[in-house]
Amino acid sequence: MAQELIRIERDGSVLIIRLSNAKSRNSLTIEMREELGEAVDLAANDHTVRSVFLTGDGPTFCSGGDLKHLQTACDPWPVHRRFRSLSRWLTPLITLDKPVVVGVNGHAVGGGMGLALTGDVVIAGESAKFMSGFFRLGAIPDIAIMYHLPRLIGMARTKNFLFSGGSFSAHEAAELGLVSKVVSDVELYETGLLEAKRLAEGPAEVMGLAKIIMARSFETSLHDMLAFEGFGQALAMSNPEFREGLSAALTRRPADFVGAAASANAHSNGSQE
Repeated sequence: MAQELIRIERDGSVLIIRLSNAKSRNSLTIEMREELGEAVDLAANDHTVRSVFLTGDGPTFCSGGDLKHLQTACDPWPVHRRFRSLSRWLTPLITLDKPVVVGVNGHAVGGGMGLALTGDVVIAGESAKFMSGFFRLGAIPDIAIMYHLPRLIGMARTKNFLFSGGSFSAHEAAELGLVSKVVSDVELYETGLLEAKRLAEGPAEVMGLAKIIMARSFETSLHDMLAFEGFGQALAMSNPEFREGLSAALTRRPADFVGAAASANAHSNGSQE
């Protein structure tokens, strides 16, 4: 029986995805990528999943690429096929229209750092260390690091970090805004799960819509962004989450976004039968 490299659990409306191959320091093997793709597909297509919590088992969050595999798969076509497969796991994770929380324990190296940066909210344990490592191998940064990092800390800092083969401690990453908070390693899982639950209990579908629009902000003109906001708001205000939020605000009670979405989904499913 093949070893499962990803552990998937549910806690209410939260889908928990754990990298669980401590033997390889949770490296991004072909098998790990395939299982990640299956997990992200589950999160995307199950309407009862309202947020995702991604973390790693063991002392390392993710050590990046599978170096042993690269010894025999560095010719142009194997590399091309490997990167073409990103559309089956990495792109869907980045564009997932639900909040994603990442809990980083230990080292996030190379592509592992790229994986960490896919989170909408990143929480680091005290032991976390974000490391480049690409130029040590003579490879360019990948797993969307050259997309995310300049947007998060600026181009000059990104170049200095990558070209120097640098690393950020958990607290340095927090100072730069890469992570939202730093907690003790023993508190990391519960803190990350609690944040994912908080987001799941909010207007998660509307947050997902906002994610889609914000992803365009660096390449889009002011005129077009305002148009996207207008179209997005029209959709948001037709969502049961908005109606529930507005009603709760007017009647001064806590909003039940989860219940409003569940009721709407049940009605939709019933009307299709």
